[in-house]
Amino acid sequence: MRVYRISFVNQGKVYVVYAERVGQGDLYGFVEVSGLLFGEQSSVVIDPSEEKLKSELGGVTRLLVPIHAIIRIDEVEKRGPNKILDAETGSNVTPFPVYTPGRGGDR
Repeated sequence: MRVYRISFVNQGKVYVVYAERVGQGDLYGFVEVSGLLFGEQSSVVIDPSEEKLKSELGGVTRLLVPIHAIIRIDEVEKRGPNKILDAETGSNVTPFPVYTPGRGGDR
């Protein structure tokens, strides 16, 4: 089984999820992620960020991520922990700048 690690920006945070399938979405400009992988429940130690992701994405069959939000997609040997990182302080990842009209002094 192939395992992919997908890193993307969502609402100022960097999400790192593991999935079985990644491909071009049906909607133009979106990457389709399906077969999300979460850790086993038998563990005594519970990771709060993985639990938050599980509650947010647990019932999702297909995740459509805008292509400009994708930071990186890797094919890996085995899955690791799903995480939510703070894009400003907890990571060395700089999100791709998105043009927002009407902000600042640029004309």
